Amino acid sequence: MWWRILIISLAFLLIGAHFMRYGYILACSLFALAPLLLFIKHKFVTRLLQVTLLISTLLVWGVSGYELVQMRLVLEQPWLRLGMIISAVATFTLIAAACCNGIITKRLRAKTLF
Repeated sequence: MWWRILIISLAFLLIGAHFMRYGYILACSLFALAPLLLFIKHKFVTRLLQVTLLISTLLVWGVSGYELVQMRLVLEQPWLRLGMIISAVATFTLIAAACCNGIITKRLRAKTLF
């Protein structure tokens, strides 16, 4: 289960780093500290983090990727590598959201054993 927490934490740190790039310190701090909510062993909290990752995939990586690629196209610069990197980061964020399901399942199994 530790590797799921690691993947989720890295995804939130990537989103936080994205906001840090634009100088949004509060958003950066919130995303960087969000994985600490995993210490609260409640299904709702984990679902909240999962939904946050899913929405961030669309609104952060999707919108930023689209805007950056459009900017590169207008400036007639190469854009394919940028598109691949943004796609990889978005895929990683979706994998992290899927890892939340594994954490919920593990915690429910542990709860029924005791």
